[in-house]
Amino acid sequence: MANWYLQNGKDSDVVVSSRVRLVRNLNGFKFLSKCSKEEQEKILEKVKEIVPSLGYGLKYIEMEDLDDVTKLSLVEKHLISPEFVMKNNAKKAILLNQEENICIMLNEDDHIKLQVFGSGQELENLMNLVVEIDEKLGEILEYSYSEKFGYLATSPINIGTGMKASVIVHLPALTLTGNLAKVLRIVNNLGMSIRGLYGEGTQNQGDMYQISNNQTLGITEKEIIANVKNITEKIIEQERTARKFLGKNQVELEDRVYRAFGVLSYASKLSSEECKKLLSDVKLGTDLGIIKELDDNKVKKLELYTKSGNLQKYIGKTLDGYEREIKRAEVIKQIVKE
Repeated sequence: MANWYLQNGKDSDVVVSSRVRLVRNLNGFKFLSKCSKEEQEKILEKVKEIVPSLGYGLKYIEMEDLDDVTKLSLVEKHLISPEFVMKNNAKKAILLNQEENICIMLNEDDHIKLQVFGSGQELENLMNLVVEIDEKLGEILEYSYSEKFGYLATSPINIGTGMKASVIVHLPALTLTGNLAKVLRIVNNLGMSIRGLYGEGTQNQGDMYQISNNQTLGITEKEIIANVKNITEKIIEQERTARKFLGKNQVELEDRVYRAFGVLSYASKLSSEECKKLLSDVKLGTDLGIIKELDDNKVKKLELYTKSGNLQKYIGKTLDGYEREIKRAEVIKQIVKE
């Protein structure tokens, strides 16, 4: 079976993926910002020795054993954070399973950042999985916990449940109809965070946004999931309404998505930024059934294997910037013709 990021799930026309994560720290150790290298190593050793009894097919991998392309590919899949990669002064590792739907970062900002992932809108199922793994870990490791505040963390925004639920959504129609700014304001006013996945400007991010909860203290895990799910369902409704509005001018819509498909399919070289913008329109056209030459599976492959790190993993060699632009166009042609 294909990894979760190559699959489609519930409401995948709008919701690209879901993630639920828990932040935990070990009792008896200082917070990471105060930890010496020796203490950081002890944290890794403590977790490493329990991996076999944890299950889930998890493997312990030290970050210093990974090459730069592999690290970049993991960042592009959203399995690890860019900040985690950049922290050169920390002893760090990950626990990763073969399906890559479970990735636990060790010694990022906190001792343990437990993450589970799924395609489409999967928040409730992911919450059940992450709680199950957390309970297994908690039986073996002693967490830093306060009766008053809940789970303790380096940052005050993670104290309490330590849970953050997030979804990545694709909102091209709201952008094209000029309604995106209004929707973003509403989401932020409801106590949620919404940010562009690839930067602040909508032109640079392929119309991808991440929605997540802000509050972790004084609220239960189920309430967090319910709140994010509720907001997500409203966003889905607004985006689908905007897509119907665009469909009223079918010729313009078809022209836009097929122009993007044409450039994507026949270009001799493509930059990463241009590819993101083209893929946004191509995904919209495929989801609406306009582009018949592609299916959901091919779109998922195009989205993954055109990213710089995963492109190089796909090709099997390290490429410079110009070589990547040429190979990106070649890989696109291969996937389209499959």
